[in-house]
Amino acid sequence: MKLFKIISIFLLLQNTIVAQDAVHNFGAMQVHNGTSVGFHLDLVNDGVFNENLGLVGFYGYDKSITVSGTNTPVFYDSEILVDNNLYLETPIEIINNANLITGNIVTPRDNSDIHINFLNSAFYIGENMVSKVDGYAAITNKDDFIFPVGTEDRLRMLTLNSQATNAFAKCAYFYEDPNNPSTFNETFDTDEKETDFLKVSEKEFWHLESAIPSTVTLNWDIYSNINTLGEFITDLKVVGWSKAQQHWVDLGNTDVQGSLTLGTLTSDIFVPNDYSIITIGGNNDILETYNLLELDNYYMTPNGDGVNDFLVIDGIEDSPNNNLQIYNRYGVMVFSKNNYTNEFGGYSNRSSVVTRNDGLASGIYFYIITLNDLRQKHQGYLYLTSNAKK
Repeated sequence: MKLFKIISIFLLLQNTIVAQDAVHNFGAMQVHNGTSVGFHLDLVNDGVFNENLGLVGFYGYDKSITVSGTNTPVFYDSEILVDNNLYLETPIEIINNANLITGNIVTPRDNSDIHINFLNSAFYIGENMVSKVDGYAAITNKDDFIFPVGTEDRLRMLTLNSQATNAFAKCAYFYEDPNNPSTFNETFDTDEKETDFLKVSEKEFWHLESAIPSTVTLNWDIYSNINTLGEFITDLKVVGWSKAQQHWVDLGNTDVQGSLTLGTLTSDIFVPNDYSIITIGGNNDILETYNLLELDNYYMTPNGDGVNDFLVIDGIEDSPNNNLQIYNRYGVMVFSKNNYTNEFGGYSNRSSVVTRNDGLASGIYFYIITLNDLRQKHQGYLYLTSNAKK
């Protein structure tokens, strides 16, 4: 941080007033390339402030600063060092870089139209527990982005990886019970689920808007109480409240890392706009009462000769509501599938293990199949003797 190089000045142009408590622009302001402008007071932007190439900084020591007005200011580079937070009452947009040093950027959660928007190739640096977006962050014309969102002194980032460019997307984190959200006109009953075997967090959720098929990566911390959702982190999955079905559905688990205290979880591909909110889910405690049975060991040679090419589990047709998990000898999950129908042919569907949909190495694997309809868990070993071929 090179604040000693920042020249803190106010541009006092025609139709711009510097009052004791605010800078009020109702004409036109512009920060030219190489120029640094520091705001130590509130900014009221009712004029033009969108042709900027230099640095616009907000500096408040032992105070807060508010940006308001009828027009959206657009900054090339911006720097936030406001001890008691930068409050947005109008959107702001970033063309190049936002340097998050101290103080949250706070937006109203009951009005997602007010946000900080990162345009095109814009990015941010410096996100931390005391400097993030406490409210809504947005993107324009981006495929992938990590939203630096959270609440108060907790950073709860969401990673969005989209299959095409998002013309616009936005996200906020809520440390609230989805059964009783404070800023939504509906509730999201955690007892309304696509299956009784699904469990939904009552501690937190994210609101994400995007029209593009995507995966998301969520994270948890000690306040998430992840141990109430599963015995192991491999039991976790991303879940979403379906707008069409009006209940919680399983959005998958293609990668999970960490421990029951801290970790990350990645979904399968889904369209965020189909879901009002998303959060972390797990397995209902009812699974703990299942009978654990030893099943046969299986032998696979997935070479396309029609013999032992797939993992065909005896009696799977008696429990179409099931879940299969396969682990390598190091205990790393290499495959998982809800409602398994004997389609595993030696390919991993876990991006963190090998290239997704690539063949697994020869070796011994351990599997667990949960048969919900029969209230049983079966486990055994799988011997894979050759790589699967595409």
